[in-house]
Amino acid sequence: MTSTDLLYCLFTSGSTGVPKGTAVTHGNVLSYTDWFINTFDITSETIFGSQTPFYFSMSVTDLFSTLRTGAQLAIIPKKFFAFPIKLVQYMNEKKVNTIYWVPSALCIAANMDLFKYAKPEHLSQILFAGEVMPTKQLNYWIKYFPDCRFANLFGPTETTDICTYYVVNRSFGDGQPLPIGTACDNCRISVIGEDGRECEPGQEGELYVGGPFVASGYYDNPEKTAEAFVQDPLSTAYPEIVYRTGDIVKYNELGELIYCGRKDFQIKHMGYRIELGEIENAACAEEGVLSCACIYNGETDRIILIYEGKTDEDTLFAGLKARVPEYMLPAKLVKLSTMPHNSNGKIDRAMLKNNYKDQ
Repeated sequence: MTSTDLLYCLFTSGSTGVPKGTAVTHGNVLSYTDWFINTFDITSETIFGSQTPFYFSMSVTDLFSTLRTGAQLAIIPKKFFAFPIKLVQYMNEKKVNTIYWVPSALCIAANMDLFKYAKPEHLSQILFAGEVMPTKQLNYWIKYFPDCRFANLFGPTETTDICTYYVVNRSFGDGQPLPIGTACDNCRISVIGEDGRECEPGQEGELYVGGPFVASGYYDNPEKTAEAFVQDPLSTAYPEIVYRTGDIVKYNELGELIYCGRKDFQIKHMGYRIELGEIENAACAEEGVLSCACIYNGETDRIILIYEGKTDEDTLFAGLKARVPEYMLPAKLVKLSTMPHNSNGKIDRAMLKNNYKDQ
């Protein structure tokens, strides 16, 4: 075997077409886990509380870190997230000290005010990735675990798992988005504008990733591989492949990357370019909103905000009017008793769009 041999393929859900199998090598996982183990002090004393299924790229992190260091991996039964007291009991029984979960799983505890009744006793690290972490729910966790290390990890399956990260080092208001931070060691990132040039600080562009974390391409799919795995536009003197993530980002005044949204979630509405994620951030900051998602119907040019929570539509709309410009206000608010989630634990936006785009 060589480091360029395939270790596994992880397939996308196929929600936007035919599923694509990301081809990840032994070298990709060795390089990535070197960074993760060193950055987060993973040792034989680490006990992961594993929440993510093994067909989701986040599982690569704790699974292979465990194999490399002799850590322990406690696989939490999925049903316990519906009975959070049992979840806490399980974590205490296994002495779980490190978790790496999707934000939706973390939000369950915050939304139910779980730690008022029971708390994991051994936690020292709380890591999250896979979707935007609502700051309001993060602040709930920080309140109960002030001595823990919290980190926001960011990256697609095509970069093995993660390409940037931010260790939380200051407080954030409920409506402030968390940075996605800086590049992981041995990983190169650049922010590229539509003109193919590197963006200035504060200017939005697409995130490109290079280095040994980047997968070989898509299994038996040369057309899609050629679209996403491209020559680095900043380095034309020799072949150097980078991955176009499709994520829109910018640098803030502290030199930290800020996630603005997906190219797919960027819309043109009433003559303005809008990031649907900005509307979601504003809604999540409102009292009584547990989770939310924005969808857009291009045919009718309507933005629809779907949310779960205790507040009513009129109160939420009034709160949004104070937080976002008028052209970003949704045409319709839809309140659900429970937000749908896909098999990876993320909000199922495809289902929401299919069911509510004509509201």
